[in-house]
Amino acid sequence: MLDSVIEVAKPLTDKIPDIAKERLKLKYFATVDVAMIGYCKPHLVSIDENRCEVTLPLNRRTKNHLKSMYFGALACGADVAGGLIAMYVIDKLGEDVSLVFKDFKADFLKRPEGTTHFICTDGPKIQELVRKTVESGERENETVEVIATVPSKFGDEPVAKFELTISLKKRKRR
Repeated sequence: MLDSVIEVAKPLTDKIPDIAKERLKLKYFATVDVAMIGYCKPHLVSIDENRCEVTLPLNRRTKNHLKSMYFGALACGADVAGGLIAMYVIDKLGEDVSLVFKDFKADFLKRPEGTTHFICTDGPKIQELVRKTVESGERENETVEVIATVPSKFGDEPVAKFELTISLKKRKRR
């Protein structure tokens, strides 16, 4: 449905910067498809075919009883960073591929007591996965890493590291 809306509005959207389009897509996805993401209110900082950075604010919706970010909110941030770059790459390559996460591993290193940045730099790995999926026609999997930081407290030092296995399958034409 989103694709048909974008196609109709193409003459208008050509004038909108790419980052604004990607933010609108995230807002739509978080509102219509996965309301939990919308509840946490992620913000897309940057995205390209190599890297994605998303932030989650530390607020009433995302913090735990210790006044640090709740692990469920951290999982949401990692999901968004890893999934968004995969959806971006799939879209840029023009392929009709479905995306799910097969598994999820998290290492919590420090208490995230501020706005948390989630960064995935595995775009090239995802590009290769999309190509492999399209060529084989079979479900293909690849693990990507997402690093969480709280620059206001710890600079670039990670507060958490996540490994998410992305599972892609080429959609069958109807």
